[in-house]
Amino acid sequence: MDQALIEESIRNIFKAIGEDANRPGIQETPTRVARMYEEIFSTLETPDFINYKLFDTDDSINGEMITVADIPFYSMCEHHLLPFFGTVSVGYIPKNNKVIGLSKIPRLVDYATKKPTLQEEVTSTIGNTLMDILDPAGVAVFVKARHMCVEMRGVKKSNSMTKSSFYRGGFTNIDTQQEFFNTLNN
Repeated sequence: MDQALIEESIRNIFKAIGEDANRPGIQETPTRVARMYEEIFSTLETPDFINYKLFDTDDSINGEMITVADIPFYSMCEHHLLPFFGTVSVGYIPKNNKVIGLSKIPRLVDYATKKPTLQEEVTSTIGNTLMDILDPAGVAVFVKARHMCVEMRGVKKSNSMTKSSFYRGGFTNIDTQQEFFNTLNN
């Protein structure tokens, strides 16, 4: 990531909006923003999710639902570069005696959200990645988020919640979806 270019760009934004980039309260802001972007856009240079480990299990786990609920995330809308944030819940049904380490699911959420993106892309990236690396009997992803591009500008609708979902395999069955949501609410 080009820190110097980011800093120069932030100074230019201040200039363009009529703000003095050398004013004491903001003269270090370009450096802070550049460091922040390096952190919050950290997966831009990682084309594939590789930070996971699969574990072998006995066949008693096959066909049973595993869920990880309410994983918090923060991301940036690629349309306005404003934050959106919320939670991700994931369910999958193992097959072939394979499960993913539970801590890897929140890491996958980080991978999908630490770049300028859309909530819909976050949802499908998480779901498709789990389908690819696990080859499970099914995957469900449910994302709910608040978008500052909706709340701060345009329609200015505070506390509105955007919800998106991904269902593959066994989760295309409405009863399995209901079981997934029941586990999230308990």
